[in-house]
Amino acid sequence: MLIEKYADRIEKTFSKYPDKRSAVMPVLYIAQEEYGWLPDEAINEVADICDMDPTQVRSIAGFYTMYSEKPKGKYWLQVCTDLPCALRGADKFHKELKEYLGVEEGGTTDDGMFTVEHVMCLAACDKAPMLQCNFHYVENLDMDKMKALLDEWRAEAKEDK
Repeated sequence: MLIEKYADRIEKTFSKYPDKRSAVMPVLYIAQEEYGWLPDEAINEVADICDMDPTQVRSIAGFYTMYSEKPKGKYWLQVCTDLPCALRGADKFHKELKEYLGVEEGGTTDDGMFTVEHVMCLAACDKAPMLQCNFHYVENLDMDKMKALLDEWRAEAKEDK
């Protein structure tokens, strides 16, 4: 499925590397975008595309935190709670966000929209509280701004249906 749907993108990715195996990480990103996480089917497809053993691909996906081996919400919210961010209110923000959404750490909302996790160091200490949503930074947050973003993302998801 990936090779058919993303043929141009995969070929463009391959053109940047000396061999297919070297492109495994960007191809994993493509698979994760398609599936929302990396189920066995995605791992096997990436292995075929990159001429690798599925065990090798799984070990790469398991090592790096940017890949998810479990289903996540449509919006994966990773709040930086490292010390510099905590000093700027990130711990409080993270707690309030989980309470507002009604989830525990690593949990997903009942509607499948949002998964909230804390992470260490997203390298934007001066813009905390901040989070990464599906690998895009959202900075200088407070709960009012966050609630507006959550409403916006919910509205976008309804439009996509």
